[in-house]
Amino acid sequence: MTEQRILSADEKQKRQKRQKRQKQREQRQGQRQEQQQEQQGEQGEQEQQKGQDGSGRKTARRTMTLACLLVFMAQMATTIYLPSLPIVAHDFGMSRSYAALSISVFVIGAAAPVILWGVAADRYGRRGPLLASLALFVLTSVLIAVFRSPEALLVLRAFQGIGAGGSAIIARILVRDRWSGDELARRLSVLSIAFITAMGGGQFLGGLIGRYAHWETGFVVLAAVGSVAAALTFTVPFESGRAVQRPAEVLRICLTISRQPAFLLPALAGGAGFATIVMLQEVSPFVFQQHFGLATDTYGSLGLLLGAAYFAGAMTVNRRVARTGAGRLMTAGSVIMTASGVLMIVLWSLDGLPSTVALVAFVALYCVTTFGQSVLFPNSMATAVSSRPGHGAYAVSLCGFLQQSMAGVAAASAALLHRDLAWAGVAAALGAAAWLLTRVATTRVAAPSEGK
Repeated sequence: MTEQRILSADEKQKRQKRQKRQKQREQRQGQRQEQQQEQQGEQGEQEQQKGQDGSGRKTARRTMTLACLLVFMAQMATTIYLPSLPIVAHDFGMSRSYAALSISVFVIGAAAPVILWGVAADRYGRRGPLLASLALFVLTSVLIAVFRSPEALLVLRAFQGIGAGGSAIIARILVRDRWSGDELARRLSVLSIAFITAMGGGQFLGGLIGRYAHWETGFVVLAAVGSVAAALTFTVPFESGRAVQRPAEVLRICLTISRQPAFLLPALAGGAGFATIVMLQEVSPFVFQQHFGLATDTYGSLGLLLGAAYFAGAMTVNRRVARTGAGRLMTAGSVIMTASGVLMIVLWSLDGLPSTVALVAFVALYCVTTFGQSVLFPNSMATAVSSRPGHGAYAVSLCGFLQQSMAGVAAASAALLHRDLAWAGVAAALGAAAWLLTRVATTRVAAPSEGK
């Protein structure tokens, strides 16, 4: 009886051990199954992420293509017209100042409703306002090519500027929707490549048009470019409209943004640089063609040098902004523009300088100024609009308004400045103002960081 009890106890222990081993095997098997499921899930997430990244890269490329085309179109509306400006003055029997106003009213027209374009883009989404601005641009371009009246030219150029300004600012809003900080500065430097193409290629094409065709042909080209941009808008996904803001609320947001030194100082610095370039664009056709006696197509060819200078600056930003920072590059660009402006004053102050030497010196200084602007501008805008992440469209629109307005004032003043020394002095003053603003802006940014 006792032996049976002992055997029964041994069997019971063995049975318990077998059950324990069986549970351990089941647990290990369950763990292996869980690991396999986790691995499968991770693989699925990675594949899904790869698909999303591929789609995101495709969307980013399409967004940048459209934004570049819009900036190209807006800038070419000025540069393709520049070589023919003296011819336009002759055809209409206008003075130099009156002909130059066709540049000024375009720039002012581009500046005036910029904030309204930004509000519309925020309220109705990006596509509707963008198509409206493109429709206005294309229509006015066609009408300019048809009408033969000095008054009609100025009025239509103003409305063309309104359309171009809306397209250009929404292009930057599209870029701001996707990127910020130093990456935004890098992307804005990519937009500068479109600006370069329009600056160099547009002026070169305008010179050929002035030589072999008639200046109205340039506006037919602009209408075609605007039509292509309108077609491309349907290939890019846009942000939808947001809750409607009352006018008082919009004004409050804009005033709040404008009171922030982190926004205002770099925005004004970029505006001073942009104003310098616009002023030089307005006076340069008369300086090159009337003062130095260059032919229309020869002057147009100089646009390729300016484009190369702007490209060099854009590539400098693209490659160095991540290491150097937007603030330092912004300061460097303003210093270059200031130095170039001072040297222009020296150039026009020298009496008896051979014409060829003066021409080469002026072309070199014009290229250096262009290089400085291409370094200053994208960094100033990126610094300004990145300071207000919650109101991207309003910040971009307000920044564009300030910068376009400063350029409009400079363009209007250039129409009255016939002496080379006078506009060279204004260029130097604008460069110095940009430098002072960037110095104060970078100091204010650095001070809190040091305190931390």
